[in-house]
Amino acid sequence: MGNTAFVRCSLILIIFAFIFSFGSSKAQMVPAVYVFGDSLVDVGNNNYLILSIAKANHPYYGIDFPTHKPTGRFTNGKNAADFIAEKLGLATSPPYLSLVSKANKNNASFMDGVSFASAGAGIFDGTDERYKQSIPLTKQVDYYSIVHEEMAREVGGASLQKHLSKSIFVVVIGSNDLFGYFDSSDLRKKNTPQQYVDSMAFSLKVQLQRLYDHGARKFEIAGVGALGCCPAFRVKNKTECVVEANYWSVKYNEGLQSMLKEWQSENGGIIYSYFDTYAAMNDLIRSPASYGFTDVKDACCGLGELNARAPCLIVSNLCPNRQGHIFWDQYHPTEAAYRIFADRIFDGPSSYTSPISMRQLIAA
Repeated sequence: MGNTAFVRCSLILIIFAFIFSFGSSKAQMVPAVYVFGDSLVDVGNNNYLILSIAKANHPYYGIDFPTHKPTGRFTNGKNAADFIAEKLGLATSPPYLSLVSKANKNNASFMDGVSFASAGAGIFDGTDERYKQSIPLTKQVDYYSIVHEEMAREVGGASLQKHLSKSIFVVVIGSNDLFGYFDSSDLRKKNTPQQYVDSMAFSLKVQLQRLYDHGARKFEIAGVGALGCCPAFRVKNKTECVVEANYWSVKYNEGLQSMLKEWQSENGGIIYSYFDTYAAMNDLIRSPASYGFTDVKDACCGLGELNARAPCLIVSNLCPNRQGHIFWDQYHPTEAAYRIFADRIFDGPSSYTSPISMRQLIAA
């Protein structure tokens, strides 16, 4: 090869390398994502809880995941945490318990993001009693406090604060607290529904403040969905949505939004995006064909009426068209529904996200 051709070839390689590196850096929109919540965003923490019966570690979970194997996600493929990470140009934040397991203990790095989410978890401690074991929000934040200390030792306080101030803190929780209330005569005797949802919002504020005190500044916070329309509730109500459960889902979301405005006014530097999961889910249920769905009532995986008389197990019935179902099992959406929710979280419109979308949250 002549000198001219060699130089030309080298220049082309340099240009491609520059384009690739520039594109990669642009693709990653934030330094990290730290996830807190329940089974809607759990990516495998419960697999490490020996006593928990809330585990998605068996078929048919994961049937549409890239590996086609169960991963601890409570759906047929990816969940909201995966799709949000993709939009941010990041790998999905790994389960905290996987990072501190014996296999990874010496190689764990928390700077790229961590998921503390756990199936069965609630804002209140003890909401997981029917699942035997989970990581309630209080303990998730405890774990984050430990992670914060370790990261501070690793990079120093000033560098860590800069890192955390640009990272996104995702909080998706509250459904299990409401499920627990509707299922417990004892809770209903002790609290009116309004007292209970008010207490949920107040208790969540305490944990959000702890995250703020440990460096969190940008929050993506989701309300609860139309809980009364999930197959587990419909099957108790002649296949129709349970109005009371939906009513108090809305009431909690209203209290949550009021709390977030108040909390922001009390602290400097907080920026948040609230996602109206209820509105987004309700739209899918009311206009399924607009989104490519054909079944709004049945679970795709389960047994009995509406496939909702039993959890998704290897002996369950499996629907032939998983893309056409909103619900995967008794409580959780399908991958197809999660993908739509993630799109709405990221770009709105304002009927789903307030006061800003996640895209605007990143830029703020």
